[in-house]
Amino acid sequence: MEDQHTNPSDQHGKLDLIATQRFSPNGELYKVVDFLNKNLKDYKLMFGLAKKEDKMVISVYEVD
Repeated sequence: MEDQHTNPSDQHGKLDLIATQRFSPNGELYKVVDFLNKNLKDYKLMFGLAKKEDKMVISVYEVD
């Protein structure tokens, strides 16, 4: 019998990107993203934060 390898994200649900928005760098933006993730997880939403070039990018995902 062959072992089947699955993508870990498949086990926890699919992430669908809904929107992204770029902002000027702000040292406390991660607190907003953390707040949103903690309070909106029951609505199947997840937020990400990344630094790209000289901007901060917030991404909004729907979790299936």
